[in-house]
Amino acid sequence: MNRVPPIRRPLLRHRALPAAPVSSTSRAARRRATEGRVLDRARALFAERGFERTTIRAVAAAAEVDPALVMQYFGTKRNLFEQAVRAVPEPAAGAGTDDLPDRLLASLGLKLGGLPEGTLATLRSMLTDPTAAEHAREALGAQIASVAAALPADEDPELRAALAVTALVGITIGHQLLHLPALRDAPADRLAALLRPALAALTEPHPAGPAPGESAP
Repeated sequence: MNRVPPIRRPLLRHRALPAAPVSSTSRAARRRATEGRVLDRARALFAERGFERTTIRAVAAAAEVDPALVMQYFGTKRNLFEQAVRAVPEPAAGAGTDDLPDRLLASLGLKLGGLPEGTLATLRSMLTDPTAAEHAREALGAQIASVAAALPADEDPELRAALAVTALVGITIGHQLLHLPALRDAPADRLAALLRPALAALTEPHPAGPAPGESAP
């Protein structure tokens, strides 16, 4: 009796579906989030350890990224420091100006932790060297604009931001360049406690006063 050979059916191979393309917007958002996290961790470490004792490797470890990525985004430790100083930390979504004094004090604490030689050289030279003065003017202008953007538009935001930022510059110069004993010997939390009311007066919204010609109730 002849046997009928079994019918061999072709094996079906499942093709992997192509991965969904990642939009440039998603990549840009991820990069901004990573840069922000690196700046946050760098700001904390620079404030705690100063410029000289903070390393790119330590910042990368704190931000949970590869050190090469930090270098790719910021180039050098000095550039990372300057961006961390320049950037006032963004408030949480829906937050007002209530925490702006604390964000400014965080920036001051970073500077008092220790400045790189290049920044110190700029501060020393800005009153006599036009190039150094222009560099300082641009850096301070960016900080003032960042603070002013968080203030009410109808309450002299640029002037109030300039007063707050330049007050912190004066404290930095007194601490880092002039080594004033009263500033050098004071704990950072004591400086913050004394400065917070002054910064709050400059950055928090003021209640509307009586219109011209009207007396207060």
